[in-house]
Amino acid sequence: MMTSSISPLLPIVYADEVVAAKARGAPIVALESTIITHGMPFPGNLDMARSVEHIVRQNGAVPATIAVIEGVLHIGLEPAQIAALAEMRDVMKLSRADIAFALAERRTGATTVAATMIAAARAGISVFATGGIGGVHRGAEESFDISADLEELARTAVIVVSAGPKAILDIPKTLEVLETRGVPVVSFDSEEFPAFWSRSSGLKSPLTLPSPAAIANFQRMREQLGIAGGMLIANPVPLEAEIPREEMEIYIGRALASAEREEITGKEVTPFLLDTIFHMTGGRSLKTNIALVENNARLAAEIAVAMNA
Repeated sequence: MMTSSISPLLPIVYADEVVAAKARGAPIVALESTIITHGMPFPGNLDMARSVEHIVRQNGAVPATIAVIEGVLHIGLEPAQIAALAEMRDVMKLSRADIAFALAERRTGATTVAATMIAAARAGISVFATGGIGGVHRGAEESFDISADLEELARTAVIVVSAGPKAILDIPKTLEVLETRGVPVVSFDSEEFPAFWSRSSGLKSPLTLPSPAAIANFQRMREQLGIAGGMLIANPVPLEAEIPREEMEIYIGRALASAEREEITGKEVTPFLLDTIFHMTGGRSLKTNIALVENNARLAAEIAVAMNA
């Protein structure tokens, strides 16, 4: 059963659990859906989606998985909808450029970091947990391939909890763009900036904070100053789950070469690279991916609770 709130111009539906949370002023954590449809194979994607929602609830917040289903923006999904989404094929991968297209054309699409931020802000949700953000792709000086996630972080006031940019990207250039756009980049309880599957990218973190309460306080101060835009929280993958950076660089180099040979471009690059690395690592990268998403969900829930205090 869903509770609807549909305007004449924007078809948007809130799950009952989200409606109840908003009514009582409870903390809510937004979750993306691209990680379900494009991030990992079935049934691991379904298990991960269920686990992440459970972790958010365990830590005192309400999960709101976001997706567009047949032209309706859903803020929170029922269990049956998540199960159906996990098995769907040919689902659109929605970012800022095409989320409105999917709504207008009554399509079904999964939200990337940028699209999830847009929807979360529209729904009044200020904290969002994901795996890794998009960023500046390696070779972007020739391809100009830069994720819309970076621009969204600069303009939309949502705290994004991730394990850093996906390690397949050019992390130094990604950090440079975020700095230029005025986006705070905060590593949680670590002086080193993480690299998705690995706890360190070899780079010092721009900023470090030791607790969810400190992160919430930082965001409140930004709001008091009238500073627009979001904040990126980089949460290192748990030590027992990480794959060392030196090892990952070997796999990433091989996967990038394969993508170039097969002329993979645009939105297909990231799913192709992740799938290639999954096979190269014998599935280890997927296990690490799941561990870091769960870890980020836990921290995001704690931040949402602290923001609500």
